[in-house]
Amino acid sequence: MTKVVKAVHELVTHGKIPAKSVAAAVGKPYSTLLRETNPLDPGAKLGVETFMAIIQATGDARPLELMAQELGYRLAPMN
Repeated sequence: MTKVVKAVHELVTHGKIPAKSVAAAVGKPYSTLLRETNPLDPGAKLGVETFMAIIQATGDARPLELMAQELGYRLAPMN
């Protein structure tokens, strides 16, 4: 399990925005979003569109920053 998967799960379940609000913002049922972001579920799949929507809905780019680091890149905001 990667740091990115854990970070997304933490962001959804323990972030500043309640998980049910994140689910509504990304257009997913609450239970579906929790399953897709569950790092302990080997069958769980999180699509890139949902990944991006979670970052947009929460305003928290830490999972994206971790992804960049794992791939050997640095991420910097444009503004």
